[in-house]
Amino acid sequence: MSTPNSTNVDPKAARRRNAQEEIGHGSEADMMKGFSKLTRDERFARLVDMGALSEEDVKFLKSGGLRDFTLAESFIENVIGYFQIPMGVATNFVIDGREIVIPMAVEETSIIAAASKTAKWVRENGEIRTSTRGDLIIGQIQVAKVSSYESFAERVMSRKDELIALANRDVAHGLVARGGGVREISVRRLVRPDGGEMAVVHVLADPCDAMGANIINQVCEYLKAPIETLTGERVTMCILSNLVDTKLTRAEVRLRGLDQDLAKRIEEASLFAWMDPYRAATNNKGVMNGIDPILIATGNDWRAVEAGVHAYANRDGQYRSITRWSVEGEELVGVFEAPIVVGTVGGVTRLHPTARMALEMLGVNSAAELSRVCAAVGLVQNLGALKALTTVGIIEGHMKLHIRNLTIGAGANEVETPLVQKRLEEILLLTKRISLQNAIEVLREIRTAARAGEASPGGALS
Repeated sequence: MSTPNSTNVDPKAARRRNAQEEIGHGSEADMMKGFSKLTRDERFARLVDMGALSEEDVKFLKSGGLRDFTLAESFIENVIGYFQIPMGVATNFVIDGREIVIPMAVEETSIIAAASKTAKWVRENGEIRTSTRGDLIIGQIQVAKVSSYESFAERVMSRKDELIALANRDVAHGLVARGGGVREISVRRLVRPDGGEMAVVHVLADPCDAMGANIINQVCEYLKAPIETLTGERVTMCILSNLVDTKLTRAEVRLRGLDQDLAKRIEEASLFAWMDPYRAATNNKGVMNGIDPILIATGNDWRAVEAGVHAYANRDGQYRSITRWSVEGEELVGVFEAPIVVGTVGGVTRLHPTARMALEMLGVNSAAELSRVCAAVGLVQNLGALKALTTVGIIEGHMKLHIRNLTIGAGANEVETPLVQKRLEEILLLTKRISLQNAIEVLREIRTAARAGEASPGGALS
């Protein structure tokens, strides 16, 4: 059995396969039935039975997770503690024919519930397929004011192979040993506002299963001196790019047998997000509701992925939806395509025990596979939001779950909580809106009634 300190995903993947063989084909979906209604201990038991968690994992999670500050001190500066985000699992996902439990670290109500519910809908009516295109990340070497772009570009490109060889030999040799390394160099011209020209060298590298940020930055810094010597120009900046349009991840959902009116409404909602940047911003935030929690759970740089996805959404000069939904014959087809550059080796991904556990739970064996899972969940999350928006509206589902937060915020105790929640659900059904003030007023009424009951003859015993 693996532990949170394991550095190999194979033992858990093998345990999952053995568990699935033991419980029988297709029964993992059956084990997810009613998952949200289980107690925490019952959820642990189900996940252990499925092979998604080990007993050691359960002990680690029950202990409260990471408590030692030593690891935090090695991650960031001026450490004062840990800020914990709830981590749950989204269920019902079948991606590329593989049943998978999705670990998600997120603070927002309804995200995991919506993902699980929509994934079940997709599982029953269609399929999720994913793929990747390209495998190269981008580093940039800038010459802010180039005296002659043509001369600069000609000199760099004439010695391109030599520059690549130098970078691979002296900096990226570790990547080369794993089958990666610097693959290509190109030069771009940018016209400055003052009428001058800027030259940018793009260094493209295969980072294998690492995100590659540190190594590509080192490569660019290393190439600064040879390029200055070669061209006589002064390099002004070296930095990676998060707009990695050379490494794209695609997810596709196909649904069959749907009510055609519903399918058309989802298509129209998608068109709205494609045409209007104001709607696209909220649409894409919803997509990232599915992606970011996986990145956080696995210790990946969610800010870098966010930047890349949003920049890619603006690639034609207008900010657009990162997803498209259309009716094709009898099918509703959704597509997500964007750069999702992640790692399964190095950094927090392997040092943080909870991140390692999340990777093992996913059963992914490469960065490309992790990116495909992220894309699939983001697309499904988007589908769930569009379905809600075009049917019951966003309030009914989201706010019904948000009632729990409002109840806590009002200060209800364990006994009062179910009473407050029931009354708030009645108010929501009647008015289609709910607020913290409603929760406070309901709690006040319940406590007033309780005090009156205690004060009446025999009240304390009634």
